[in-house]
Amino acid sequence: MAIKIAVLKETRRGEKRVATTPVVATRFQRLGASITLEKGAGVPATFADGAYKDISFADAASALVADADIVLAVQPPSADTARAMKSGSVLVSFIYGQANTDLVEALRDRKVTAFAMELIPRISRAQSMDALSSQAALAGYYAPLLGAVHMPRILPMMTTAVGSLRAAKVLVMGLGVAGLSALATAHRLGAICEGYDVRPETAEQARSLGAKFVDTGIDARGEGGYARELTADEKVKVRQILSQHIAEADMIITTAAVPGRRAPVLIEADQIAAMKPGAVIVDLGAEGGGNCKGTRPGETVTAGPATILGPLDVPSALAQHASELYAKNVLNLLTLIVKDGALTLDFDDEVIAGTVLTHAGEIRNEAVRSAVEAKVSNNMETSK
Repeated sequence: MAIKIAVLKETRRGEKRVATTPVVATRFQRLGASITLEKGAGVPATFADGAYKDISFADAASALVADADIVLAVQPPSADTARAMKSGSVLVSFIYGQANTDLVEALRDRKVTAFAMELIPRISRAQSMDALSSQAALAGYYAPLLGAVHMPRILPMMTTAVGSLRAAKVLVMGLGVAGLSALATAHRLGAICEGYDVRPETAEQARSLGAKFVDTGIDARGEGGYARELTADEKVKVRQILSQHIAEADMIITTAAVPGRRAPVLIEADQIAAMKPGAVIVDLGAEGGGNCKGTRPGETVTAGPATILGPLDVPSALAQHASELYAKNVLNLLTLIVKDGALTLDFDDEVIAGTVLTHAGEIRNEAVRSAVEAKVSNNMETSK
């Protein structure tokens, strides 16, 4: 009997992506699966129901998931949807368990095996499943375009009959996937580009994209590939150097984000106050509260001489391609757990072990388990 895969319609406000596209859906079927899609799930991403071939449709999420072996979504589903899932079934979606403890508890209690896409290990073998990276690449691409339409000037140099207009200067802070994508796009649009990151090894990547690297002379590399905490003197030095580049920028794109946690502040209020009139900041860390003092998630605000954009769910603005990449990420993950038309969970596989959040009535991720236990403890203290 074929494995039953259910694809949910996204309910979060403004979310346009869908967990599978018509082309990828046919590839799911090659795994020996039958697919049921919630009606209209692909419409916001420009995929009409009629574009999906040889699949079934359901009217309501609760009925859809009750009989499914695997449930696919982009955003974390509601706790009620999780409680409607079949015991022993599988959920694949972003979950952000530390911020969605009610959902995690529901998944645990229903003995659902939940794979959290934000937990895909950052290893070479898992790159084709890394949804954070695929979506960040699109967000980085979109950020300079978004900033450009809010600027009172153009990005490239332009020569006219009455003189020349100089190219705008774009500073990208944070050279992960999103930051490098932003640098590449800004460079293609003709801007003079600079990139900054606490990790000096990103300098070569920035230069390969036609950008100058802002070198503070500080090496913040720590163990395991993570940045270490700067000393007080180092922080002063970094701030002095960055303040000059911030003041000279026409557009700044900040990209520092930690899934499920507060985004670090990269630009303080006094640095914004020293910026050029008409300068624009595109804060891609807005989902986590913002990388700038004054960022309001989901809003565009004026802060002294500058305009700060705090866009949310940026990949959803490119829903067609974002859905395509996400669906392929999910497909590549499912190829690890669906063998010969049956669910096969090998917890010796580091990708499976690292991505699974709940299984067999247990919370497998230590950080999320601690968050749930802290919530329960707080509730008990409150009820006393």
